[in-house]
Amino acid sequence: MLRRSLSRLCAGEEKRVGTRTVLVGHRPVADTEAYVAQKFCDNRIVSSKYTLWNFLPKNLFEQFRRIANFYFLIIFLVQVIVDTPTSPVTSGLPLFFVITVTAIKQGYEDWLRHRADNEVNKSNVFVVENAKQVRKESEKIKVGDIVEVKADETFPCDLIFLASSSTDGTCYVTTASLDGESNFKTHYAVRDTTVLCTDEAIDTLTATIECEQPQPDLYKFVGRIIIYGSNQEPVARSLGPENLLLKGATLKNTKKIYGVAVYTGMETKMALNYQGKSQKRSAVEKSINAFLIVYLCILLGKATVCTTLKYVWQSNPFNDEPWYNEKTKKERDTFKVLRMFTDFLSFMVLFNFIIPVSMYVTVEMQKFLGSFFISWDKEMYDEEIQEGALVNTSDLNEELGQVEYVFTDKTGTLTENSMEFIECCIDGHKYKDCMAEVDGFSQPDGPLKYYGKAEKSREELFLRALCLCHTVQIKEADQVDGLVAHPERKYTYISSSPDEIALVKGAEKYGFTFLGLENNFMKIRNQKNETEMYQLLHVLNFDPVRRRMSVIVRSSTGKLLLFCKGADSSIFPRVQQEEIQQTKVHVDRNAMDGYRTLCVAFKELTEKEYDKIDRQLNEAKMALQDREEKMAKVFDDTEADMHLIGATAVEDRLQEQLAETIEALHAAGMKVWVLTGDKMETAKSTCYACRLFQTSTELLELTARTVGESDRKEDRLHELLLEYHKKLIQDLPKARGGLKRSWTLTQEYGLIIDGSTLSLILNPSQDCGSSNYKSIFLQICLKCTAVLCCRMAPLQKAQIVRMVKNTKGSPITLSIGDGANDVSMILEAHVGIGIKGKEGRQASRNSDYAVPKFKHLRKLLLAHGHLYYVRIAHLVQYFFYKNLCFILPQFLYQFFCGFSQQPLYDAAYLTMYNICFTSLPILAYSLLEQHISIDTLTSDPQLYMKVSDNAMLQWRPFLYWTFLGAFEGLVFFFGVYFLFQNSSLEDNGKVFGNWTFGTIVFTVLVFTVTLKAFLEAAKNVFCICSYADFCFHMAGNNSPDLYQPFPRNSSNSFKKYKREKSSGNEAPSFLRNIHYLHAFSNFQQSQLFLE
Repeated sequence: MLRRSLSRLCAGEEKRVGTRTVLVGHRPVADTEAYVAQKFCDNRIVSSKYTLWNFLPKNLFEQFRRIANFYFLIIFLVQVIVDTPTSPVTSGLPLFFVITVTAIKQGYEDWLRHRADNEVNKSNVFVVENAKQVRKESEKIKVGDIVEVKADETFPCDLIFLASSSTDGTCYVTTASLDGESNFKTHYAVRDTTVLCTDEAIDTLTATIECEQPQPDLYKFVGRIIIYGSNQEPVARSLGPENLLLKGATLKNTKKIYGVAVYTGMETKMALNYQGKSQKRSAVEKSINAFLIVYLCILLGKATVCTTLKYVWQSNPFNDEPWYNEKTKKERDTFKVLRMFTDFLSFMVLFNFIIPVSMYVTVEMQKFLGSFFISWDKEMYDEEIQEGALVNTSDLNEELGQVEYVFTDKTGTLTENSMEFIECCIDGHKYKDCMAEVDGFSQPDGPLKYYGKAEKSREELFLRALCLCHTVQIKEADQVDGLVAHPERKYTYISSSPDEIALVKGAEKYGFTFLGLENNFMKIRNQKNETEMYQLLHVLNFDPVRRRMSVIVRSSTGKLLLFCKGADSSIFPRVQQEEIQQTKVHVDRNAMDGYRTLCVAFKELTEKEYDKIDRQLNEAKMALQDREEKMAKVFDDTEADMHLIGATAVEDRLQEQLAETIEALHAAGMKVWVLTGDKMETAKSTCYACRLFQTSTELLELTARTVGESDRKEDRLHELLLEYHKKLIQDLPKARGGLKRSWTLTQEYGLIIDGSTLSLILNPSQDCGSSNYKSIFLQICLKCTAVLCCRMAPLQKAQIVRMVKNTKGSPITLSIGDGANDVSMILEAHVGIGIKGKEGRQASRNSDYAVPKFKHLRKLLLAHGHLYYVRIAHLVQYFFYKNLCFILPQFLYQFFCGFSQQPLYDAAYLTMYNICFTSLPILAYSLLEQHISIDTLTSDPQLYMKVSDNAMLQWRPFLYWTFLGAFEGLVFFFGVYFLFQNSSLEDNGKVFGNWTFGTIVFTVLVFTVTLKAFLEAAKNVFCICSYADFCFHMAGNNSPDLYQPFPRNSSNSFKKYKREKSSGNEAPSFLRNIHYLHAFSNFQQSQLFLE
C-alpha cells in the first residue's frame, strides 16, 4: 500500500494513478510478503448503452433533456391537470409517437451493440494452465493468465509478448481495427523468455510485471518484468510498446505466440478509446432554435392577446354569464388571477401546435437516410483500395454546403504518400543516376570550392548508413497487404513509414542491399557482393518532437557507430558547423523542387562512451514514471557532436486532379490553408504545383528567415505584421457590397508562416510591448487567398483552426488529413474529413466523413453539400410555414366564439396533422429533391456561393415563409367563413355547424400545404426542362451564339431574336415562333429562380 501511495505522488505529466503488479500465470514468487492482491476487472467488453432494466428510465431521461420534448411534456401535463379545451390525446399522442420512434431506433442500435459484444465475449480462447491448454470464453480471462494465440487470430486482451514460434522472438501483427493501418508491425518478446515456446516451458516461468495503470494512448506503454530463476538473482527487463500486443490486433505470418494478460475488458486500450468525440452542432440547428424562439414568442403573444380580449369581452355581464350558461358557486369563488392564469394556459395548449413537434424526428430521419447517398456514390469509390466514402456522423450533412475555410495536410492528403528515391548528396556532390559502381558518377552541386566526387570511403559510409539506420523488416514475397515485391528478389520490405522503404531501395540502387535482421544482427550486402554483419545494440526511435531517429551498431571489427537521419532542422544543430554549408545548398535546392529531404549523420563511439550511453538508456527504460522524458534526455545527449555525411531527396507525387479540385474550391468561395510539418521550400513548391499559389500571387513571409534569430525578433515580427496589415487592410479599398467572401480585389496575396513564428504570435513573451499580435495576424490571414503554415506541430494545427473558427461571423471550417498528426485539427474543425491513406486510419476513424482521395472533396462539397443544405433548408422552413397555416385559423376562430377556447378542428385532426398528413410528403421531398443536376453543380462551383453563409435560413426567407403561412391561413379561414354566410347549404335545409366549418378549413389546408410541397419540386423540374427546351430550340434555329449556358447571355439571346425578327428572317412556322417565345419565357423564369 505504501508503494502504491508513493507511486501516486510521483505520477508524471500523464497523471497515471500508481502502477499495477501482475503475477505471471498467477504463480507467487518468494518475496510476496509485501505484495497486496489487486482487483482487476474481468475481460467483458461492454459497448452497449442500456440494459433491459435501465432502458426505459435512462432513455426517457435522455429524450426529455431536449427542449422540444420537454416543452410538449409540460403541455401534456397541463392538459391532464387543467380543464383545457383540447384532449390530452392531441398533445400526448404526437409526443408518444416521437418518443417511441426515437426509443425504437436507439434500442435497435443498442441491441446491435449487445450482439456484437456477445460475439466477442463468448469467443473461445486458449489459456495455459498446469502446462496444458484450457479452452475458455474470452470474458473469463483474468489478468495474469498466459494466453496462446494462433495465426490470423485476434488478441482477446492486452498481452505482454513472452514467446513465439519464431526463434528470434518476433511476431507480426496488423492493427487495422485499432488505427486502420494494414501494414505489418513487428513486436518483440522479452529477451529472457523467447526460448519458452511450448506449453510446458512457458508454464515454468516465474515472473512479475510492474506497469502503468490503463491509459488510452495506443502507442505508449511503460513497464518492466522481473524474472525469477531457481538459483539466480532476479533479472529485470524493461517493457515498452514493442512488447505489448493490443486487443483487437491480429497475429500475422507467425504460427503462434504466448502472452500474459495485463489489461482486460474495459481497461484495454481499445476499450478506453471508445469514448465519443465532442458533439458538433450544425448552423441549421442553431437557426432552428432561433426560429423556435420566434414562434414561441408568437405563441405567447397569441395566448396573451386572447386571454386579455376574453376578459374585455366578459366585462359585459351578459357575455360573462349568459342565461344559458350560468357559473357554478365554485367558479364564482375562484380568484380572478388564478382564473386568468388558467385561461392563459388553456390558450397555450390550444395554440401549442404552432411549435412543430415532429420536425426533430423528420430532420433526424432526413439526415440519417440522406447520408446513404454519400456512401452509395460510385464516383467516390476508389478501385485501388476497394473502398468508397464513409459517413461517421450524419448530423453535419448540411454543413458540407456551408464551408468557408479548408485546412489541409500536405503529405498523404495533397500528395500520394508513395515515396520514390530520386537522388542523394554526399559531401556536397550529387548522385542521381543509377551507378554500376558506387563511384561511377557524381557531379558538383552549388557554389563549391572544389569539383569531382566524394571519397570512396565516404560514399560507402553514407550507403551503409541508409542500410542500417531504419526499422525496415524483411518478409518473404507472399500475400503482404499493399506491398509489391521487387521482381528480381524473393522478399519484400515492410515498414510503417514509406520513407524508410524508399531510402533502403535507394541504397540498393547504388549497390548496398539490406538483407534483414536476425538475432539482433543486421546483414547487408555491399557492392562487392560481400555480406557484412552489424550487431544492433540500440534503436533511438523516431518521434515527431525530435524529428530524427538513430541506431547504435557494432561492426564485425568491433567499431562502435551511431547513425542518425532526420529533418535538416534537427540534424544541422547537432553536427560540425563547417560541414553544413555544402550539404545545405543541396537540401534547399531539392526542397524548392518539391522533394522531401532527410540529412544523414554519424558518430564513432568509444567503449567508454558506449558503456555510459548503454547504462543511461537501460536506466531510463526501467523507469516506470516519466520514462518518456528520461529517454528523451538520453537521446538528446547521445545525438550530439555528430558528423554530417550527406542528404537524400525523396519524391512524393501529387494526387490526381489535385490542381483542378483546389481551383474549384477557390471558385466556390472557399479559402484553402495548407498546414504541414514539412520544410517551407518543399511545401511552397507543392503549393505552386497544385495551383494554390499562382504566379501572380504576392507572397508574404513570417518565418525564421524574415523575422531573424536575434534578440529583437519579436520587434521585427511586430514591424512585419504592421507592414503587411497596412498593405492588405489599410491601403486596399473596401469591397463593395460587404460580401463576406470577397477577398482582395486588385492583387492576390498568399501568406507563409512557420511553427516558431506562430508560437511567437500565439504566445508572446510577457515583456513584449505588443499584445495584439494575434488580432493583426488574423486580419492579415483573412485577407489572403491562401495560407501556408509549415513546420507545424499537431497542436499548432488545431490552434490555427480554432483561431479562425472563433473569428467574427463564426465561419464554417473544414479540416482534411490522413495521419494521426491531423486528428487534432480534424476534431477541432466544424467538419472533419479523413483520407483513407497510407499513414493509417486514425484520421478517418476520428473524422465525420472519410473519402479515398482529395479529389472526392469536390463532389462531396459542391454537389452533396449543396443539395443537403437546400433540402434541409426547405424542410425547416416548410415545417414552420405549415404549422402557422394550421394554427392561425384556430386563433382567428376565437374572435367568433367569444374567446371561449373552443377548438376549430376535431381532436383527430389535431393529433394526426403533424404525424402523417403533412410530414411524409416533405420528407420525401427533402430526400430526393435535386433542383440542379449534380454535373452542373460540380462543373460550376460558383453555384456553391448562392447558398453559402446560411443564405436560405436567414431572417429574410424565414419572414417570407412566415408571412406566406399567415396569408394562406387568413385565406383559408375567411374564404370558408364567407362561404358559410348562408349556413343552410343542403337541399333539406340542414344547418352546418362549427365542426363542418373546421373540417372544410382543415381539408383545404392539408390540400394546399401538400400542393405547395409538390409545386416546390415541380418548379425545379420545370426550370430544368425549360432550360433544356430553350437550348434545344436555340440549336434548331442554327444560332450558335444563342446556345450558351445560362444565365450569362440571356439578354444577348433575346436581342438576337429581336434582330432576326426585324430583319425578316423569321422561322417559316408561326407555331415554331410561339414555341420559341414560350421556351424563352420559361428559361427566363428558370433564370430568376436560380439567381
